Amino acid sequence: MDAQPEINLAEFIDHALLLPGATADQVTQACLEADRFGFATVCVYPVHVRQAVDLLHHKRPGVCTVIGFPTGATTSATKLFEAQEAVENGATELDVVINLGWLKMGETDKLHRELAQICEETDRTVKAILEMTVLTESEKKLAAEVCLDAGVSFLKTSTGWHGGATVADVKLLKQITKDRVGIKAAGGIRTVEQAIELILAGATRLGTSRGPELIRQRDRLDKEKSQKE
Repeated sequence: MDAQPEINLAEFIDHALLLPGATADQVTQACLEADRFGFATVCVYPVHVRQAVDLLHHKRPGVCTVIGFPTGATTSATKLFEAQEAVENGATELDVVINLGWLKMGETDKLHRELAQICEETDRTVKAILEMTVLTESEKKLAAEVCLDAGVSFLKTSTGWHGGATVADVKLLKQITKDRVGIKAAGGIRTVEQAIELILAGATRLGTSRGPELIRQRDRLDKEKSQKE
């Protein structure tokens, strides 16, 4: 953990509020936290995008939302409309769940076309959610290549609904992408040690609902270290 002081953890964090029952008050709290800690974005459901955009107007964090979440099994037309509406409401980043059924059936042309259309017609940062915990090694590689060809800006490991990010998966994406796009590790990130390990493996963004807790953990570790020196 010697590398910790060299990493500004807050800049990596997409502060996620993706509870099905999230309220307007919770969205407000998440936005205040994102601004206070200097997170990259706050990530909310599409229904909360406009509120988050209003709260974060002229502030550092962007507003990220999820498309086709959490299954990716809605139609391409539905995903495109959802993405376009989110952009109209002010979203700056779109985390799009890929159609896992198409991937497993080898219908990669449909998968490519769906993502490429969203990328082209929204002109926003698109992160493709691969849900790597339910894929084989060959499927992970195939999904990553298709998404890269479609023009996404990030590959994201997981929704967090079927397990979370692993160092091994981040390293695999790092190897495949060769720094052409960002890598977002998401799901199950509970400790600052885990967060740093994922960053060192190649993650350029972290999706977590525990951003403030991670920063406080980091501050405690820094304080303990300085007291020992």
